[in-house]
Amino acid sequence: MRKNVLLLETIADEALAVLREHVNVFTGYNDTDLKETLDKEDVHAIITRGKGLINKPLMDACPHLLVAARCGVGLDNVDVAEATARKVMVINAPGSNAATIAEHTLALMLMLMRNMYESVAQVKQDNWAWRNQYAGDELNGKTLGILGMGNIGKRVARLGEAFGMEVCYWSKSATDLPYQYLPMEAVLQRSDVVSLHLPFNNETNGIIGAAQLGLMKAGSLLINTARGALVDHNALLLALNEKRISGYAADVLPDEPPVQSQELVHHPKVIVTPHSGSLTATTYKHICMVTINNVVAALTGKGPDPNSIYNRHALQ
Repeated sequence: MRKNVLLLETIADEALAVLREHVNVFTGYNDTDLKETLDKEDVHAIITRGKGLINKPLMDACPHLLVAARCGVGLDNVDVAEATARKVMVINAPGSNAATIAEHTLALMLMLMRNMYESVAQVKQDNWAWRNQYAGDELNGKTLGILGMGNIGKRVARLGEAFGMEVCYWSKSATDLPYQYLPMEAVLQRSDVVSLHLPFNNETNGIIGAAQLGLMKAGSLLINTARGALVDHNALLLALNEKRISGYAADVLPDEPPVQSQELVHHPKVIVTPHSGSLTATTYKHICMVTINNVVAALTGKGPDPNSIYNRHALQ
């Protein structure tokens, strides 16, 4: 019997075609469609991307649920503990966005260090003479401090090294890498650019606050392509306004789209992109295909890649 899959958000066309080939697909892109599907169908798998919540109320409405999946890496919008308690397999796509997020990180770093955004804006306003007051610098010769040396952090380290940067890092544990491992406080004190690549959890929520910002070099830059809530935005605004650090660039905010973060978004020393780091055509298709293939494997008895099952150890 073909299993039923509920999509909370759109996925790449190629991935949708694969899904429809093997299972029955229903959509819950809005409350009306979601209610109609839940009222009429037994749902065996739920697939989301970055916004649709797979939470306890939704799982309560799906007593036959076998799989909760996210086309992506982070699982902020999936209640993993609740799924695990119900013996529901949680599937994601670990490592699938490492290359593109590392590129995005370097792009933000370059834009901020070289004051590129303002340069382009001034030329578009026909102010070529702005070059006479241009103030920017370069990555070559600077120290890059990485907090979180996972798949993305390692790629950022290699790219930074290619740009002539000296790399140091702090992570939950030291690994066998050609970069200096230091306490987090020392990384903050030493680095000209600090780049965040930590997962979001109770330990990392607000890990960059007033005390940590106070340790950073005068004139240093902070880059965040991990999770918005890693940074205390009130403390960050104060540090920017008091010129204790020179700039902040991010692809993530604690509220998306920004409401509470409006003041930060419009700050002249801040560059924010709309959580678009993984939305390149190549990576979007790849993430969706990897996730859907593993969901199909789980529902058809073929077995998904074990590394894609986030809670595999807890389910054993």
